[in-house]
Amino acid sequence: MSEERVWLVTGASRGIGLAVAQRIVDAGDRVALFARGDAVHSVADELGSNCLACQADVSKPDDVRAAIASIISHWGRLDVVVNNAVLMVPGMLANHDSRAWRQNFAVSLDGAMYLMREAFPELKKNGGAVVNVASVCGLLGSTGTAGYSAAKAGMLALTRNAAIEWGKQGVRVNAVIPGVFLTPPTEGLMPDEESQAATARSVPIGRIGDPVECANAIAFLASD
Repeated sequence: MSEERVWLVTGASRGIGLAVAQRIVDAGDRVALFARGDAVHSVADELGSNCLACQADVSKPDDVRAAIASIISHWGRLDVVVNNAVLMVPGMLANHDSRAWRQNFAVSLDGAMYLMREAFPELKKNGGAVVNVASVCGLLGSTGTAGYSAAKAGMLALTRNAAIEWGKQGVRVNAVIPGVFLTPPTEGLMPDEESQAATARSVPIGRIGDPVECANAIAFLASD
């Protein structure tokens, strides 16, 4: 990774997003941390001067535009976008609340599209890259996560379309598809050691993933 590159990572205050941000800083690159909660400011302070906190809501196009403008004003460029922000609102399909259904899409899918759309001029200028964080649920489905699974399947389709449209313009678009990783959302689904052990036994390699492993894959896909 070049020292001159500037990254934007959504959902960057915890989990996979935080692991990606740490790896970027360790490699000497600069990163804008995009998250809704005010914790993003303390995370940026902890990671150091190569970080810029962008407290904003990725599901709001105006927030996305303002964040990108702030990055360009601060560092003069944007090279890599990592769409990691997620809001999983569980629900069984037969009685899924309509508002909850839309919430799954607003952050995971709509937000990714808004950010890619607004970042594209800078990415094209710099020969940049996009890495979208999808989910195995978008491939296989999962009981009680109909909205989330559908949104992540949509993210895979969005990734393919963007790769086709933007590849000839020098912008690479890829996705990672995590299985079970110990992040705040998944901790809510398996809050104790017993449930985590049972989940680990269901994974072929016998353990739950570490966010650092996903961060390594993201860094590779965004590399030269």
